[in-house]
Amino acid sequence: MRSKGVLVFVLLSALTAYYVYLPIPNNIEERWKLMLADSFFRSLSHLAELSEWMGLLHYMKVMMFITIAERVVPVSDERVQVSDESFDGVEVIVYQPTQRQETEELRRAIIYLHGGGWCLGSSRMGPYDLLAKHMVTELNAVIVSVEYRLAPAYHFPAQFEDVYRVLKYFLRVDVLRGYHINSERIAVSGDSAGGNLAAAVAQQLQKDPEQHVQLKAQALLYPVLQALDLNTPSYQQNQHMPILPRTLMVRFWSEYFTSDKSFLRAMMANRHNNHESAALLKFVNWSLYLPDSYRQAYNYSAPPVVTGKSSVHSVGLHHLLADPRASPLLVPDTALRLLPKAYVLTCEYDVLRDDGLMYVTRLRNAGVDVTHEHYPGGFHGALMFTTWPTDFDIGHRMMDNFVSWLKKNL
Repeated sequence: MRSKGVLVFVLLSALTAYYVYLPIPNNIEERWKLMLADSFFRSLSHLAELSEWMGLLHYMKVMMFITIAERVVPVSDERVQVSDESFDGVEVIVYQPTQRQETEELRRAIIYLHGGGWCLGSSRMGPYDLLAKHMVTELNAVIVSVEYRLAPAYHFPAQFEDVYRVLKYFLRVDVLRGYHINSERIAVSGDSAGGNLAAAVAQQLQKDPEQHVQLKAQALLYPVLQALDLNTPSYQQNQHMPILPRTLMVRFWSEYFTSDKSFLRAMMANRHNNHESAALLKFVNWSLYLPDSYRQAYNYSAPPVVTGKSSVHSVGLHHLLADPRASPLLVPDTALRLLPKAYVLTCEYDVLRDDGLMYVTRLRNAGVDVTHEHYPGGFHGALMFTTWPTDFDIGHRMMDNFVSWLKKNL
């Protein structure tokens, strides 16, 4: 009996070790801690797939557990005043210094957009609350954290429209005056899908002829910037990496546009481009815009263009793939030249690495002042790993470096 118990224990231990262990590069930061964290994400993803297959709950409904598990109630403290507000009908959380002297200089402001693939995430998650309060105290700034609508309940362009409405409302002279903000020291920032939205609204704002107050800076943290080529070198290299494997990122893109599963299958195969989006592939040609060291091991092949009757040509999707509000990399150089200075953070072990690298190249070619910070041992989502039980050194380092850039450039 005892030997059977030992055997069962050994088998369970072996199965656990097999499931937790993931063959990831040795130089990825805090790899064993990352493996443990990722085993939870993979377990949840498998449960979500099973739930959807059985017709119980949509995949993203199950994955929302991550958001719920990290949800906090943002509260004021001795240094930061927190309030729930509504800007033009969109829910926001405003963080600002608790006290203000009448002689105090006007403050900086940052509109911050959370990540989560447009389907998950919330400003009310612990790491975002920590980041917002850190920016307030370090920068003497007002932070507006936006609770935009999420897919699959709301597809593109709902998320973009929510964020743009908040931005336009906040940049009104009377609103800025009420928060004691310097109109020449305002930035927009976001991570992952939030970085996508930040880049998109920055582009849209500078095209608005009626907009007098403009942004001074944009800070994009491992942003997702294009949906046309989902087989770039970083998608290939990092397709099985922790936190954001290729399958999950493609699913995020698909759900952002539609819940049509045939479109998801087309995106998984990288066979989702139509004649309209194909004309814009030149803007995401990684053989032109990636540094040599990132493309030398790969041969460029343009994604195929689907013709005939398919989900790619359905009404709506026909145009959405080519919409720069969804894929900010798709604009011509002339639309990039007037953009504010940029901070772009990329991670080596991230399917989205090349999106950021290509945007850095294109912004610089257009004459925009760009600071590019690359983390050779970094992985997607690391900025969210700053609170227990997923507290990583790299997450705190990213936060400190990002805030340091804002302090010098905003």
